[in-house]
Amino acid sequence: MTLLSVSHLAKAYGGVPALRDASLEVEAGEAHALVGENGAGKSTLIRILAGVTEPDSGAISLDGRPAAISSAREAQRLGLRFLHQELNTLPRMSVAENLFLGRVYPRRLVPFVDWRALNARAAEALASFGVTDIAPDAVLGRLRVGDRLVVKIAATFLDDEASPGRIFVMDEPTAALNERESERLFGAIAELKKRGAAVIYVSHRIEEILSVCDRVTVLRDGVSQDAVAANDLTRASLIERMTGRSDAQAQGPTPAHAGRVALKIERLAGDGLEAISLELCKGEILGLAGLGDAGGDRLLRAIMGESATGAVALDGEPVRFRKPADAWAHGLAYVPRERRAEGLLMKHAVAANVALPHLTRLGRLGLWLDRPAERRMAENFGARVKLRATGPLQRVSKLSGGNQQKVLFARAVAGAPRVLLLDEPTRGVDIGAKYEIHTLLGEMAAEGAAILVSSSDYEELIALCPRIAILIGGRLSHVVATEGLTPQRLLEHCYGDAA
Repeated sequence: MTLLSVSHLAKAYGGVPALRDASLEVEAGEAHALVGENGAGKSTLIRILAGVTEPDSGAISLDGRPAAISSAREAQRLGLRFLHQELNTLPRMSVAENLFLGRVYPRRLVPFVDWRALNARAAEALASFGVTDIAPDAVLGRLRVGDRLVVKIAATFLDDEASPGRIFVMDEPTAALNERESERLFGAIAELKKRGAAVIYVSHRIEEILSVCDRVTVLRDGVSQDAVAANDLTRASLIERMTGRSDAQAQGPTPAHAGRVALKIERLAGDGLEAISLELCKGEILGLAGLGDAGGDRLLRAIMGESATGAVALDGEPVRFRKPADAWAHGLAYVPRERRAEGLLMKHAVAANVALPHLTRLGRLGLWLDRPAERRMAENFGARVKLRATGPLQRVSKLSGGNQQKVLFARAVAGAPRVLLLDEPTRGVDIGAKYEIHTLLGEMAAEGAAILVSSSDYEELIALCPRIAILIGGRLSHVVATEGLTPQRLLEHCYGDAA
């Protein structure tokens, strides 16, 4: 039975089409993947289903009846639920309060909240998602990032008796989840399918799509292709449907190990790190792999000068960074995991974001900023990273996720870094943007930059890096060569099970 039918949707912004001819049919009891490169129209289609954006033309029907989704409230009433890529939470509130945001709290005597009932219902909601180790009354901001995301995901599954959820739209739900948390999500999807609900699954992780989803619809340049059974697709064929490029073309280069030490850290400790010592060579891309909170992100921040003890040397010269600005001044560049929360000024222009750590050399007499030079920097290095924007003055919030990530890379490249530190560099970007980022990294390594990459994408690490350092519980376990290494074998190393 068809729950949702989308027919020939079109939407343009300022005369520029985001959707040209998008159609989608989702059956009861199926997980249906919606895939495509950034800018293909996925986000616009989701906003239309959520009642946030009105289409210029086309039709939507639910259960075979025409539906006008004019607002988020109407989408909720019709049984649509949304888990967006950028998760908004209130960290100072409890888990239960975050679970019930936008819902009516149970009351004992108006206007008093029945906190016991609220926590009990929250515990039930978490348990139905397979979560029993998160206390409903815990402050959300004190949980690990992955657990915070799990809470937000669980909130999506909360049912409203008046309008129960029937179609669940998930936009990059596993982007920041570890393997255990992802398995929780996949179990919840299976349970939703058993109940007769439908899942629209948006992800750039092809292996997930092929294992979790029943059918796949591809969007290219705002136009949908016919849905295909996931069982009839391979990684290579899906990449080609999405991008027009073969799997071999979509792979990034595997750079060679150059030999001369560019960065050396000795007994770096702090924030859960245990005396890590490591060498990174010029022209090398070295990977960091580990499970969940193994410490790759904290190691990168420690190198950049966030509270840590130990020694750091660049090209054999000892250096001491008291703050990240010192590291940038010495030729280090850093691309953080959370581009919106940690890296970008979303309300500001591309030029301002690219220039942010380079303001000293863009100043005039130390008194004011050379705006033309700032724009030239953004244009030059935006072109280097293949940034797609209307110009250096476009607001970053108006860019797709992949192009927002490229703004961070333009910022990094603008400093001609000796050492580039990357935390989940292709998280949430499409296969085309990933290919372009991998190509850029290969070019930078060939020019002599030393690159340290922390990633939960094991295939990416194996494709990019001749060596991968394994972190377990904040300590360096060992370093493994990637020749002949498989993602499964790398996972065994991260568990400490590899012989």
